[in-house]
Amino acid sequence: MTELKKSDTPFLLGLPKGRMASGVLRLLGDAGITVKASERGYRPSISLENTAAKTMKPQNIIEMLSHGRRDAGFAGADWVEELNADVVEVLDTGLDRVQLIAAIPQELASNGGLPKRRIVVSSEYERIARRWIKEQSIDAEFVHSYGATEVFPPEDADLIIDNVATGATLRANGLVVFDTIMQSSTRLLASRAAMRDPAKRERINGLRLLLESVLEARSRVMIEINASRETLDTLVSLLPCMREATVAPLFGDSGFAIRAAVPRQNLPGLLPALKEAGGTDIVVSSIAQIVP
Repeated sequence: MTELKKSDTPFLLGLPKGRMASGVLRLLGDAGITVKASERGYRPSISLENTAAKTMKPQNIIEMLSHGRRDAGFAGADWVEELNADVVEVLDTGLDRVQLIAAIPQELASNGGLPKRRIVVSSEYERIARRWIKEQSIDAEFVHSYGATEVFPPEDADLIIDNVATGATLRANGLVVFDTIMQSSTRLLASRAAMRDPAKRERINGLRLLLESVLEARSRVMIEINASRETLDTLVSLLPCMREATVAPLFGDSGFAIRAAVPRQNLPGLLPALKEAGGTDIVVSSIAQIVP
């Protein structure tokens, strides 16, 4: 496994609280980075050389990165946009994918959409909401929510702007999507000051490499398959590997062993095709990390 290089320069990492915390901690763990909670909970120990981690709300991580008080951290792209933050996106982890949407009560949607009067729009995302209102040329009053935005309609708001993953909470509260504003997911972010510092930039790029290796491995599986000389070329041609499949002769010159890291999503169609083409002793296994 690639390791982050040792440095005398302290590295300050922000870890998120809330819904994205479990995904980030699992990603770090799969990359060989151990995070252990401290007694006070906000300053966990982390198995990265000379690194001080702090657990914070994603919004605060972004603000600290903007001010150069943290070197790197994890937060959602939606809050980077909301805070208009001057930070560097290092890696889109693809974790905790959500959509930022505008939603209205089902009864409004059934009656043709927004009423022809001044409406109330509620959201935690004030900057994004006000910009959206302006872009839509809607006569609206903005009301800031502090969580549980979906409970505002219909009595206290006509429309909300919020993030959704599955839409189950919207449906439970009788809301439907009126407009999709942006897509978001958990990002590894860095401060511009840290990226200008050669030692810290090297550590950030090393962390990115570790995390990318895990994310790439999660999307692939290792296939091992035995082939005769007659079926070798056909079987190799069927494998959607990263570069070229690895082929080695079997003991006694009885055939060949083929190994390839293939996209996990291809398995349902690939396995029957390999078997039909003469492949035998097919083994599918998980991969921990891949560094191209």
